[in-house]
Amino acid sequence: MRDHDVRVHRSEENLPRSGQLAWAMAEVATDPVAVEGDVQEMIINRIIDNASVAVASVGRAPIVSARAQALSHPVSTGGRGASIMGIDQKTSPEWAAWTNGVAVRELDFHDTFLAAEYSHPGDNIPPILAVGEHAGCSGHDLIRAVATGYELQVDLVRAISLHAHKIDHVAHLGPSAAAGIGTLLGLDTETVFQAIGQALHTTTATRQSRKGEISTWKAHAPAFAGKMAIEAVDRAMREQTSPVPIYEGEDGVIAWLLDGPEARYTVPLPAPGEAKRAILETYTKEHSAEYQAQAWIDLARRLHTEHPEATDPAQVDSVLIRTSHHTHFVIGSGANDPQKYDPSASRETLDHSIPYIFAVALQDGTWHHERSYAPERAGRADTVALWQKVTTQEDPEWTRRYHSLDLEEKAFGGDVRITLTDGTVIEDSIAVADAHPLGARPFARAQYIQKFRSLADGLVDDAEIERFLETAANLPELTAGELGRLNIRTATGVVDPAAGPKGLL
Repeated sequence: MRDHDVRVHRSEENLPRSGQLAWAMAEVATDPVAVEGDVQEMIINRIIDNASVAVASVGRAPIVSARAQALSHPVSTGGRGASIMGIDQKTSPEWAAWTNGVAVRELDFHDTFLAAEYSHPGDNIPPILAVGEHAGCSGHDLIRAVATGYELQVDLVRAISLHAHKIDHVAHLGPSAAAGIGTLLGLDTETVFQAIGQALHTTTATRQSRKGEISTWKAHAPAFAGKMAIEAVDRAMREQTSPVPIYEGEDGVIAWLLDGPEARYTVPLPAPGEAKRAILETYTKEHSAEYQAQAWIDLARRLHTEHPEATDPAQVDSVLIRTSHHTHFVIGSGANDPQKYDPSASRETLDHSIPYIFAVALQDGTWHHERSYAPERAGRADTVALWQKVTTQEDPEWTRRYHSLDLEEKAFGGDVRITLTDGTVIEDSIAVADAHPLGARPFARAQYIQKFRSLADGLVDDAEIERFLETAANLPELTAGELGRLNIRTATGVVDPAAGPKGLL
């Protein structure tokens, strides 16, 4: 890797293109380096993973709304159109990316990478795939493009914190998706550079979407970033330019939205000719919940069996979770969000409440993407009583491990101390989720396939399940114009394309 140093420059310094982060990212995108075999295999895994969670959410309200919006737009004249998950109809690629992106994100159930910032790199796939289908690209093209999207998003997330300044994490997604599309289409460095700048400029927003009463926009935010990335590429291809320098300018993103005029960052990027391998450092979810909750669900399931007394609020005095800064302040009691303890809170809010998630997983010994969030489950009296006794606390060691660059010690868990009313203390800890590459049951191709089969069951016919899995496994062999085969048709009656709330368009 090569380190790219980033700082704010005054206008009179006239920072050349070659010194700008967006240009360095564009050079990574246009580097013709081959994709290595293990990276290719993981890309296929993540395409399967995205399809799993998208299929499972096709009937949920945000997807029904987004699909209705997409279907109001015809296929654009520049290509053959892109598929909408679950149905045969096509739309313009930016609208396919919109609806499919919402479907992928809705259940908070796909992959993650956490470092200086938070991210779901799988959000790169819907816009890249939509453009690939529209433009008649091949499986080989798609693989190269997804490798770029993952690489650049992970590299940005390693180095530049957005959440510290209350900027939503999709500000890293717009640029990475635009760069991935640049790779897909074989665009030149100047065009990709301009697209990255426009994508960043149009996708910076505040983190209120993940604070307090969390709304359905949480699922729409990355889809919007993907849609903006496609539009940015379209404008750049038409020789329209972006604010320059977008990151380093004295009135740019860093100076006014992030660490300010004195900021300095070091962004690691692949050197010319160096393979893009960042996807291998990302990890997916076994459970439909915020990633920092994954290990806690696994620990709670274990405690459910080993200490059934801890599931009864009448026997529990307190539950203290000691964990990283992020877990405590974003999804724990350190957020000071009363909604995280509210039985009537939205699903999106409960998904970001470790007190709720730990209490339910402890009582049930399992986790389900729908049943665990059902209003009747959240409102159960014994659950509410136990839930209110769960608090979190930052532990410096777990924060250090969370930010560690050593993958062998990087951790997303912590310690729990359950004090019973009779004075008995139950203590346990977990570092990473069971499905993590270093966990008790790491995900491999078999687990990705099982996740897809489980979530598609009852929604997709068996023959279509097998057809999709075979297509995904043979992604490198898909020829130009065959990427539409990665779309999934749901069973008859599952999706009504004519249904959906009425809007303006």
